[in-house]
Amino acid sequence: LLPIFTQSTETVLLFSELCVPVPWGEIRGKVWGPDHGRPVLCLHGWADNCGTFNTLIPLLPKECRYVAVDLAGHGLSSHRPPGVFYSFSAYVADVRRVVDGLRWTNFSVIGHSMGESVSCFPQFSALYPEMVDALVLLDAYGFLPKEVSKVMRQGMDEMIQFEKKSEEKKRVYTYEKAVERLLTANPTLSEQSVRILLERGLVQVEGGFVFSRDLRVNFKNIVRITLEQSLEMQLRIQASVLKLFSSKHKCLQSLINCLWKKNIKSLSLPQHTVVTLPGDHHVHLNDPEVVAPLVSDFLHAKVLSQQPPA
Repeated sequence: LLPIFTQSTETVLLFSELCVPVPWGEIRGKVWGPDHGRPVLCLHGWADNCGTFNTLIPLLPKECRYVAVDLAGHGLSSHRPPGVFYSFSAYVADVRRVVDGLRWTNFSVIGHSMGESVSCFPQFSALYPEMVDALVLLDAYGFLPKEVSKVMRQGMDEMIQFEKKSEEKKRVYTYEKAVERLLTANPTLSEQSVRILLERGLVQVEGGFVFSRDLRVNFKNIVRITLEQSLEMQLRIQASVLKLFSSKHKCLQSLINCLWKKNIKSLSLPQHTVVTLPGDHHVHLNDPEVVAPLVSDFLHAKVLSQQPPA
């Protein structure tokens, strides 16, 4: 089935709404750029939605076709069926479904965060190396193994306890209380950025608004990989990689600490470029003008300049 698009406008750039059917519902998203532009898939961080790219994409090369999706359980996309865990490997399968729906066979990826352990952005690039030509990681670890048994047990226990609870209605907020709640939970977001994310992060109900994301996305990811598996997958990536770390966020320090503890000098390969930027975890959304020149130069050098002339 082909994706369904509905037209809408922003003050800075025209975009379309995307809907890709999946077995349990639909994956939603937004699309910017010309129909035949160089394809770039944009994947948001944990508990965010595709609105996280609203301010960055208008500053990136206009020759590209940017598709930003709400991952399952986030934004306007369908929640996973009852009893099904949210795991990075499941997100990778969702990405495969989306690109199949788009009929993309070769594209670039821009991914932000996605929590701890191995995130779906580099994992997809490792499992399908022939499909990804360039990978931009915004404050994302890439491959980092975590303690397996303790975290797996925690994730399973969280799910089982959740399933034991009787059906509870989500808490209803006024819009301003929802803004306040998200600001408190995500201190790296500016108020303007919070309001952008809430465009897809809230659903209006009687008496106010409820958050749209599935509560189960908060549970620990139970699919873990070993150090050896991490290194093997790292080596499978063929794409050029740009890693942008924010100077004020714990992500970079956590990466350094993990490598030091495991006596690994680096998880980066020669085709990896690592840059530290001033700002916090959501610098790409709060201050996109800091991030855009680096991403634009990378896309021009590694993707656009490699394309044959029309």
